[in-house]
Amino acid sequence: MRGDDLEQGTIGRLVRDAAARYGEHEAVIEGRTRLSYAALGDRVERAAAACMAAGVERGDRVAIWAPNTLDWIVSALGAVTAGAILVPVNTRFKAAETADVLRRGRVRLLFVTGPFLGVSYAAALRPERARLPGLERVVVLADDAPGSCRTWKEFLADGDRVTREEVRARADTVEPGDPSDIVFTSGTTGRPKGAVITHAQTLRCYRLWAELAGLRQDDRYLIVNPFFHTFGYKAGIIAALTRGATMVPRPVPDLDTLVAHIAALRISVLPGPPALLQSLLDHPARHRADLSSLRLTVTGAAVIPPRLVQRLRDELGMATVLTAYGLSEASGLVTMCRRDDPPATVAATSGRAVPDTEIRVLAAPGHPGEILVRGPQVMRGYYEDPAATAAAVDPDGWLRTGDIGVLDEHGNLTVTDRLTDMFVVGGFNAYPAEIERLLGRHPDLTDIAVVGVPDARLGEVGRAYAVRRPGAALTADELIAWARREMANYKVPREVEFLPELPRNASGKLLKTELRARRAS
Repeated sequence: MRGDDLEQGTIGRLVRDAAARYGEHEAVIEGRTRLSYAALGDRVERAAAACMAAGVERGDRVAIWAPNTLDWIVSALGAVTAGAILVPVNTRFKAAETADVLRRGRVRLLFVTGPFLGVSYAAALRPERARLPGLERVVVLADDAPGSCRTWKEFLADGDRVTREEVRARADTVEPGDPSDIVFTSGTTGRPKGAVITHAQTLRCYRLWAELAGLRQDDRYLIVNPFFHTFGYKAGIIAALTRGATMVPRPVPDLDTLVAHIAALRISVLPGPPALLQSLLDHPARHRADLSSLRLTVTGAAVIPPRLVQRLRDELGMATVLTAYGLSEASGLVTMCRRDDPPATVAATSGRAVPDTEIRVLAAPGHPGEILVRGPQVMRGYYEDPAATAAAVDPDGWLRTGDIGVLDEHGNLTVTDRLTDMFVVGGFNAYPAEIERLLGRHPDLTDIAVVGVPDARLGEVGRAYAVRRPGAALTADELIAWARREMANYKVPREVEFLPELPRNASGKLLKTELRARRAS
């Protein structure tokens, strides 16, 4: 697939095309496993056959709750090749959070990791299964599986009765305009909403991303951005497939291991959030390792210190350092710097609109206002939520992003704030309303508010302001410990302050500006 052909294709056909075009070129390196593009294509088709044998039909939702691994790549691409709609699930979610996504997405089949960081995801989800009648099968990406779950090997063996011809016939029924994935993201109400993105939108965006970034077939791409996020799955896997780059997935961004991998495997591409790149620059082992192979990074999701851009160029010798802006509702890609942009533009802005994309800022030129986006990448809508879709996308196709930004005279966008109170923790979007809803379940609290506050390492973290029930002796440490059991780690407030009451206006609206001023004073 080349040029406009990608916009008329599907992900399944992209995998097949990549296998034919890149053949024995390395597609994935994972530990001692080195898989060619031809072999990857075979594995994906086998996974698609297993999905078909399990009863997956075109348009069914298939979820995956697992870290970055070769099995994630194979199972996800296999499901999509079989015509399913992929629902990636955040590995930091607890079982209740995951169950909510599975329920809202009406997921039929779930791929789940084996024990990861000391946690059995399948076992953790077991108490929630009774409330998920539509979830017919759970496949554990490991050699052992608890209860009624199937192992990965058993699942693949079930597909042996489905022929390659049947797999390809199914893949050929999938249309470019069919949904390829549903990315669940929380809004200001804290209620998860699933952005529906099509095959054509995905292929178009990440062909553009690969072109603008300058991704090449001879690149070795260390993918540390999580696959459950568009930045990992699409700017990682899909972009690599379009160019024949070699993928090196990493389940945990451990700095010692990253440095060793970069040196040993001659990694050339390492996108990531600013916090990761800053940590890499400051890591003591960096000076003892040969990192000269690094040439390209793309970052975003937080404010980029100008010094960081310069250090990446000067100290690591990265020829290409780019920033970009996107959101799930716009297929993850709205603006991007160009390779000939000066360092000041890269550090201060998120670049210009990608081709065929329009941006409006609801303010006078040079002043901040809400960012609106229109283009072929804007989602088809929120899954089974027409009211939320109508609120987000107007009849003329303009998507209200909820972000505030400024456009300069060259069309470069600087994102300055959020209309919502969302803050970004180490590259992960954290939504106060959702965190407040979860914290509000604590029996010793009567009122709660969360705001984002600056953090030197993660960019921002949560600070909670809480009102205890009369007579309660709950401490900040106890509330934080409780929160760690109830929600993903990046959502957990790092600071807690107890108040007699929270500031509200005459209509009862919470005055978060006063809370932020309180922290700053």
